[in-house]
Amino acid sequence: MKNDNSLGTKHFASCFKNKALALSLVAMASATALAQEKETEQTTLNMDNGVIPIADNRGFTLQSQKGDFVFKPYMYIQTTGNYNYYDDCGLDKAYNQDNVANSGFSMPYAIIGFTGRAFGKIDYNVSINAAASGGNILQQAWIDYAASKEMRFRVGKFKTPFSHAYMTTLGETLFPTLPTSLTAAVILPHSLNTLTPNVGTGFDLGVQMHGMIKDKWGYQVGIFNGTGAAVNNATKTLSDDIHIPSLLYAGRITYQPFGAMPMTQGNNKMLDEKKVLVGASVNYNVESENESTNDLRAGLEFAMLYNRWYVAAEAYYMNIGFTDRQKIDDSYNYWGGYVQAGYFITPKLQVGARYDLMDRNGTDADGMLNMPAAVVNYFVPGTNIKLSAMYQYTGRTGHNTQLDRDMDNLGLATHNATVMMQYAF
Repeated sequence: MKNDNSLGTKHFASCFKNKALALSLVAMASATALAQEKETEQTTLNMDNGVIPIADNRGFTLQSQKGDFVFKPYMYIQTTGNYNYYDDCGLDKAYNQDNVANSGFSMPYAIIGFTGRAFGKIDYNVSINAAASGGNILQQAWIDYAASKEMRFRVGKFKTPFSHAYMTTLGETLFPTLPTSLTAAVILPHSLNTLTPNVGTGFDLGVQMHGMIKDKWGYQVGIFNGTGAAVNNATKTLSDDIHIPSLLYAGRITYQPFGAMPMTQGNNKMLDEKKVLVGASVNYNVESENESTNDLRAGLEFAMLYNRWYVAAEAYYMNIGFTDRQKIDDSYNYWGGYVQAGYFITPKLQVGARYDLMDRNGTDADGMLNMPAAVVNYFVPGTNIKLSAMYQYTGRTGHNTQLDRDMDNLGLATHNATVMMQYAF
């Protein structure tokens, strides 16, 4: 006759085995889910929409169980207060030229949009800037097809591959404004039928092939209209001089030894990153400026994220040569560059400094602009609000006459103070 205690012991052992098996299955499932979640986060981190990082926890993201369909609406608002003080030098009180001008409040961006992924291979993005006018209202609209990680194709309106500063996600810049050496128009001793070009190219309509090779080498090769963000239709022709389509031809190559670098200059949710980017870019805008000039640009860039540090430096060059129909044999060369660095004193507080330099007169003419700047950024906890306070001084050096100084500083503030509040989700 069997002992009741023996039967109880066997029953207990059987139950224990079943429970242990169940716990093991739960643990395995949890580990798999965490791995999938991590993989999804890593995947979405590289889906840069140009406004805010899609992997950020600001707002919400809808996605299918497999992660092959992703939809994320977003909004970005930036409001600034500006104070511009001009030195007395060159101001004529007889014409009521005040020292304080171009000051007050402005709203550069009021962006609504959505971005995401379809079929696991197509990224897409559409954004409208309600604060802009004309063609600039459509900030960007593109689809990006991944034939492989090494080969992707993007079509639509998006950032041209030139300059780390321009390529940085809009809501992730260290300063409220881009370096003046990228945005200020150069000076030409000839009158053109349109605006004089600047070094930066920004958004444009076109097509681009790009990708990452061995998770270290990035490349971008594209063809664009070359008319900038304000024009959303086809207006180009064939070049009379070199007999190719009068478009913008662009290329950029980067080396990122520690993997793809997030396009940020300061995100308080990314304080453990260790990334480096070294790059070179070149573009040629055929028959730009109302078919008046052929513009060649080249640039070198460096950027690093190391825990709480961000450091970057760029140098760029532009040659402007006139088309044959202008009957002007002169060619003009310009260059500029900047160095900037930011540091998170606390996860809420970032400070930064920048030195910006530009030869906007051409290398054959005297005079330079030097533009040191400082910034303080505060990230308000639990709100997605970023507050910034910036000061920049625009100095003029190396000019022979007062007229040269006045012309070189035309439209630029000698002392500029900017406060900014941005909100994004």
